[in-house]
Amino acid sequence: MLPSLFISHGSPMLALEPGASGPALKQLTDALPRPRAILVVSAHWESDSLLLSGAAQPATWHDFHGFPQALYAVQYPAPGAPGLATTVAAQLNQAGLPASVDPERPFDHGTWVPLSLMYPDADIPVVQLSLPSRLGPAFLTRVGRALATLREQGILLIGSGSITHNLGELDWRAGPDVISPWAREFRDWMVAHLKTDDEGALHDYRKLAPHAVRNHPSDEHLLPLYFARGAGSRFEVVHSGFTLGALGMDIYRFD
Repeated sequence: MLPSLFISHGSPMLALEPGASGPALKQLTDALPRPRAILVVSAHWESDSLLLSGAAQPATWHDFHGFPQALYAVQYPAPGAPGLATTVAAQLNQAGLPASVDPERPFDHGTWVPLSLMYPDADIPVVQLSLPSRLGPAFLTRVGRALATLREQGILLIGSGSITHNLGELDWRAGPDVISPWAREFRDWMVAHLKTDDEGALHDYRKLAPHAVRNHPSDEHLLPLYFARGAGSRFEVVHSGFTLGALGMDIYRFD
C-alpha cells in the first residue's frame, strides 16, 4: 500500500535547482510502487469549500513572478483524471465533507514543482484537491481520514506546503548550514509531536508550538501536513533541512 506524503516544496526554483530535496524525493519515489494516480493538496489552491480538479489535460500554471525565464518554460504535461475527481468528490460527500469538481483548474506550482522531480516523465494522472484553509488543521485531518482508503487503490496522496513559511524573514544570501533558531525550534516541536501522535497539540499548534505565528504568519503552507497525517499513521522523516536560513524543506511519510 502506498503511503501519504508531506512535501515542503520550497521556492519554485526547486524545479531547476533541486538541491538536497531533489535526490531525496527521487530516492523516495523509486522505492515506492508506481502509483495508479496522484492526488495533491497544494498550499497554493485555497478555497472556501472542497474542490477537485477535473480537467482531462490540466495546464501548467506559472503562478509566481520575478523568476528566471527558464522557469517559465518548464511544463508538466501530466494528464488529469476526471473520473477519479468525480469519485473522490462523491467519497468526500458521503463522509459529510461537501465537495465538487472544478473542470478547468490547472496545476499550480505546489503540485508540478515537486512532481517534476518525483515523476519527471509526467505520465501518471494527477488530481488536485483544494485547501479550505479557513477551516483549520482538524478539518484537514478529517479530509485525510476520509480519503485514506485511496492509498489501498494505488493512489499516492500528497500534501504539498512547507514545514516553515515566513517569506519576509528569509535570508536570500544564507547557505544551507545557516538555520534561524526560531525556525529550527518550531520544526523540532512539530516533529516531536508527530512522533508521539499528539493530535490535540498538533491541532492547537498556533498556541502551543514555539514561534508558531512567526513561522507561519498564515497557515496555508502547514495545513497540507494535516491532510497527509490524516490519511496515514506511522510517521517517518524522509528528509530534513533548511534553505535561505528559515525555509524548512522537510519531507515526511505516513504509512
